Parts: sequence; C-alpha cells; structure tokens
Amino acid sequence: MNSELYLEWLLAIAYVGAIAAPLNYRWSYEEALLAMEVVRPAMLVTDDSCIPWYSKLQLRDVPSLRWYVSLDSPSSDVVRASNNRTSGRPKGVNLSHSAFIIQSPSKIAIVGYGEDDVYLHTAPLCHIGGLSSALAMLMVGACHVLMPKFEAKSALESIERHSVTSLITVPAMMANLVSRFSARMSLELLFFEVHVPKSVREKETWKGIDSVKKVLNGGGGLSIELTKAAIKLFPQAKLLSAYGMTETCSSLTFMTLYEPTADTAGQPLRMVQQGRGVYVGKPAPHVERKISVDGSSRVGRILTRGQHVMLGYWHGSPPNASVSGDKVWFDTSDIGSTDDSGNIWLIGQANGRIKSGGENIYPEEIREFQSGAHPVTTSRGHRRCCLRNSGCSSNRDGCCLCSNKRRLSVAEYKHQTLGLKTNASHLQ
Repeated sequence: MNSELYLEWLLAIAYVGAIAAPLNYRWSYEEALLAMEVVRPAMLVTDDSCIPWYSKLQLRDVPSLRWYVSLDSPSSDVVRASNNRTSGRPKGVNLSHSAFIIQSPSKIAIVGYGEDDVYLHTAPLCHIGGLSSALAMLMVGACHVLMPKFEAKSALESIERHSVTSLITVPAMMANLVSRFSARMSLELLFFEVHVPKSVREKETWKGIDSVKKVLNGGGGLSIELTKAAIKLFPQAKLLSAYGMTETCSSLTFMTLYEPTADTAGQPLRMVQQGRGVYVGKPAPHVERKISVDGSSRVGRILTRGQHVMLGYWHGSPPNASVSGDKVWFDTSDIGSTDDSGNIWLIGQANGRIKSGGENIYPEEIREFQSGAHPVTTSRGHRRCCLRNSGCSSNRDGCCLCSNKRRLSVAEYKHQTLGLKTNASHLQ
C-alpha cells in the first residue's frame, strides 16, 4: 500500500537500473502469483497488507525469486524464498524511464503543479495514474501526503489536516468523496443547530473549500451531475479530466472541466457529448496521434507514437502496432475521431463493437441511451440522427429538435431501427 517506503523503493530500484513491477494490493494471492509468473522477479518486497502471502510462498515455487523483503518486519528483513509455478498469463506493461520523464513536464504544465503544492496520494502507486503523478510531484519539489489506501473519510480529514492543494481521482473516488462530505455536512448541521449558537455556526466551514486548487480525474469521465457536485466540494479548484492508459504511461489527452476564474466562477465548462462520441480533450504536447480510418469515414482506431509508448508487454507479445510507411504507431484499440480543431472524440473500444444490420454499435453509445443522457447532435449529424422522426427541424445552433420535443441520438436511432437487444455482456 502507499507509503513513503514504497516511494523510496521505487526510486531506489530506478536508481540502480533495475526494473520495478508494482503489484496491486487488492489482488488475491493467486492473482499476484500469476503476475509473478510473467514478471519472473528476483526480489519480492511486501508490507503488512501481504502478511498472508509469506506462509503460502513457502508452499509454492517461483524459480526466479531469490529474495523476500518485508517492510514491516525488521527481524526478518530479507528471507530466501523458493516457490511452485502456475499457469496464466496476465500482461505486464514494460515502460521506459524516458516515458515517465517525458510525461511529467506535460502534466506539470497542463495541470499547473508547482513546488508549493501539497499533493495527497489518493491513487495507489501500483497504478499508472498514481505513479506518474507522484513522479511529476517529485520533479517540481512538491510536498507529499501519503495515505495507505483510499478511504473517503480519511481523504477528507487529510485534506483539512495538511491543507492539501492537489489530488487525483477516478469517478468512483469522486463519488465517494462527494457522498461522504454530504453525509458529514448533514450530521454537522444537525449537531450545530442543536448545540451551537448561530453566530459561531456561520464561521464554521470545511477547510478544503479554500485549500484544494487542482483536481485531475482519470479512469473514466465524470458525469455532469458528478462534475457539478465536485465543483461544490472543491469550488476553488481547477478541475481537469484525462484520457490515457498504462501502455502510454498515463495521460494522452487533457480537458478542463472547470476553472474558477472571474469569467467562469460558479459555472462548469460545457460538458460536450455529441453524436460523434464523447469529447476527451486535446493531446498533450509530446503526444503524436492520428485516426486510422477506412474509406471516407472520419471515425477509426486511435493511434499514437512517441517516447511515452511502452516498449512492449513483458515476456509477451509486442504492442499493438499499425505501420504507416516506415513509422510504427501504437494502436490503443479505442475508436474515435478528431475534429478540425484537433480535439479527440472517443466513441468506444474496438473489441466491444457490436455489428448489427451493417451498423457499428459501441457499448458506450448504448449505455448513454439507456441511461437517458441523450447527447446533443450537431447539424453535421442532423440527417443521420433524424431518420426516424418526421417533422424534425434545426434551430440556429444546428441542434436537432424533433416535433415530440426530445432529442434523438445516433445510438437511439440504431437501437430503435435495428431492434438491437442488449444484455450485460455487451456493456462490459
């Protein structure tokens, strides 16, 4: 789990030129063993969250493992272990030092990190988002506040106690923070109304309102409702969202959801969802990207290249590649498009595509339709959007307004016209 020793070990391993392969503390012993089978580690370093592993390791055999180091047991710092092999091939992503070094300046510049920041480690260091942000903070000389694992109650307490200025989240984390804060405020309000004079009550406020200045969200987009709730929780914070993956050493694109300037204070920037997909922002300065399309379509597979791309899968297959001339691009397996301003629109994943009636349908489109969050369709998609609605007209902004006073998305058109029957397996 996250700790100062964990971060020190990661830096020490890099310093001597070795390779670190972080294991997820949420994994079961069997899952971790499968990962070790692929990585073939010479040394295993654990903390007290892995205590049950030690006795099991004595009963198994991982031939490559020579040393076992416990960070929480001074009496047995280094123990020789020998173990049994199992089947299974989880993927290990091989990232270079250069990938982390080139990612950090972009994150620093776009988010605005600096030496005065107090950064709360909400994300685990075994995840690319948590690790890449930690290295960016080290590069600028910021202060680190480490919590072993994310818990909303502990996170809110740490923000107040240490005057935290920046943190990263995923949608589930943000939802937990908002929920916990709302519950806490309700309890405090009830207590104050009963026991505290009004003059004193009005002076009490949550300290995080003023201290938090930067929040970067990854691992999926925030809904409009959750974005609004996040702004209420952190009204002084610049709120950004990033799109990326482990294979590209974290973020490929960034978008600003809210910035508390004089012009936009109190109002979230427009959350754009259109028939072409979900807007995920512009590429970071170091990222080369293109869309691999067939024919005249503007929609295709999102490709990228550069030093941020992984070297390959550890002891496994080379990265997905698309060759254009003498240049090799990494295939993200995501489907999307770019507009004339260079913005990237994400539609879905290639391996989740459903083919029905000659139409390509992506789980994200169906999810969006079934959730009732119908996207606005611009005039570019007007004809395609309104095939099923007679009497449809366009307003001066180019939005499709139908006679029954509701907007019809591309996904809904596909759903209705093709009679698509969805189930849980389509939406995973």
